[in-house]
Amino acid sequence: PLYTDVNVKVLARGTPGFSGADLANLVNEAALLAARQGKRSVDMICFEQAKDKVMMGAERKTLAMTEEEKRLTAYHEAGHAVVAIHEIASDPIHKATIIPRGRALGLVMRLPEGDRVSLAIDKIKADLAVAMGGRVAEDLVFGTEKITTGASGDIQMATSLAHHMVTEWGMSEKLGMIRYSAPDNQEGYSSSAAARIKNLSDKTAEMVDSEIRRIIDTAYNRATELLTKHRSQLDAVANALLEYETLSGDDIKTIMEGGKIDRPEPAPEQRVIKTKTGTSMPVGGQTVEA
Repeated sequence: PLYTDVNVKVLARGTPGFSGADLANLVNEAALLAARQGKRSVDMICFEQAKDKVMMGAERKTLAMTEEEKRLTAYHEAGHAVVAIHEIASDPIHKATIIPRGRALGLVMRLPEGDRVSLAIDKIKADLAVAMGGRVAEDLVFGTEKITTGASGDIQMATSLAHHMVTEWGMSEKLGMIRYSAPDNQEGYSSSAAARIKNLSDKTAEMVDSEIRRIIDTAYNRATELLTKHRSQLDAVANALLEYETLSGDDIKTIMEGGKIDRPEPAPEQRVIKTKTGTSMPVGGQTVEA
């Protein structure tokens, strides 16, 4: 049975590309989590936790992190979040967390508001700036000597995106409307054309590298500008992540506007008690420690 707070549209936005089997696995994981927590029905929290587990792996609760590492992670994720909020073309933030999953120590999840079949250049530039936000926050708050390896995934994504802009999508004025990368399927290309696309001259390859560097540097500078201007918001979001560990997109907006988070109590039918054996049983109307 589903609890009343389950929003299927939000779940659909967060699971693009899932097959029927993937969705069945998601539902099963959510049901198992609800059962383990002693809930009478499967609520949105269970679905969110199940989605994170399916997509990124289980929580690494046994991972020992120092307070400095937690603070670094909180500022890294807050950097992504604050830049995303101020970039108009960015997708809305769904949530941010500093709970480690898989190889990630934290994450900021953004969900599109509708289906998308193509990317506009303003959206790409916004995504690049958001990707740089984590490293910029580390540098601004802790200094260059304290930056971490946490931005490796961000750097990989940004480099790939910038490479596509330059070599495939014709988004570099310097290199123009020419494809410089070999297509996955060369059918329809003459042998000479395929060779020209695949084997760049040293001069052209240098220009491609230069344009990729320029695009990423521009994104880094944009993130630096935003986080420097909104440093108080960066501090507020990072401190809230340290306190609550996970924030929704609405929570982040409230914090950035100077408000306080109101975490509602669970509904009576969703409350549970803990027994001496450590198992949970549902109790309507109240929470009792046994």
